[in-house]
Amino acid sequence: MVAKTKVTKKLTTMQRVVAFTNTKAFKTKQAYKNYMARRPHRSFRRTRRRDYVRSLKLPGYWAFSLYVLKFLRDNKRTFLLLALVYAAISAVMVGVASQDTYTTLTDTLKQTSGDLFKGNFGQIGQASLLLLTIASGGISQTLTEGQQIYAGLIALLTWLTTVWLARNILAGKKVKLRDGLYNASAPILSTFIVALALIIQLLPLAIALIAYSAAAATGLLNGGVEAMLFWIVAGLLTTLSLYWITSTLIALVVVTLPGMYPFVAIKTAGDLVIGRRVRILLRFLWMALGVGVVWLVVMIPVIIFDSWIKGLWPAIQWFPTIPIATLVMSSLTVVWTAVYIYLLYRKVVADDADPA
Repeated sequence: MVAKTKVTKKLTTMQRVVAFTNTKAFKTKQAYKNYMARRPHRSFRRTRRRDYVRSLKLPGYWAFSLYVLKFLRDNKRTFLLLALVYAAISAVMVGVASQDTYTTLTDTLKQTSGDLFKGNFGQIGQASLLLLTIASGGISQTLTEGQQIYAGLIALLTWLTTVWLARNILAGKKVKLRDGLYNASAPILSTFIVALALIIQLLPLAIALIAYSAAAATGLLNGGVEAMLFWIVAGLLTTLSLYWITSTLIALVVVTLPGMYPFVAIKTAGDLVIGRRVRILLRFLWMALGVGVVWLVVMIPVIIFDSWIKGLWPAIQWFPTIPIATLVMSSLTVVWTAVYIYLLYRKVVADDADPA
């Protein structure tokens, strides 16, 4: 009788294992089936247009940029204060670019350029070259590991605060910067994981840039089949990174929703952009182009004015005009980018919700 009871218990346990396995297999199969239903593309198979085209009613490029600008202008006090707070915290925790390095770079450029930068257009050319050097980190100090961590955390907190403020303002709530600073940091770990995924997705682009530096140094790009093959491979690597980050940038907004997990946010963002990826990517490229143009329009006159005023009064050579201007512009760029992506996300979601 005892032996029979043990066998019964053993069979019951085996039945539980089989039932558990079948349940997991069914859920996995169902999840895969749902995934394939959401994603119409198949590897090495033609996707018919009727299967992947989705509506995306957006304002034109200029109209949407003006819409973002109007939103920021209507709430300029809040977002300008946020950018200034971000710049101040960055200056304290991370530091600003080196004024001595910038002065040395400027003097060296003047001494080695000869007659190349004479006249008004020459000053613009010199300022453009200095701006390119600044943008590439040519005057930035080498950050310690602690400073790099601080810089990443400050950038994430600024992103979260901007999105939190934009979401609540569009919801019709009256919020202050203090509210955003105190309440927006809850999903920082989830946002960090999504940002880490974004960095990993940028690795193909980083490999292409490293390969370009090596190829330019060895003369591989001077022409011939080797140069053609290099540009093909570099273009494919760049396209791969752009393809990946299109949905991940949207996921950085999705992950800020209450109770949202990072990988669920990445999946949800992928579902939002499927069939619209190229159109959304073009919006991001337009945003990047606009940021670049604004940097040129603002920073080149600042560099020229700084050079002129310090030429008249050499006693103020010590004042870090350009490093401070660069820090403020970087802060404003982060705020603008966050608002732009968030408002674009809202337009995509609104298009999905439109019954038409």
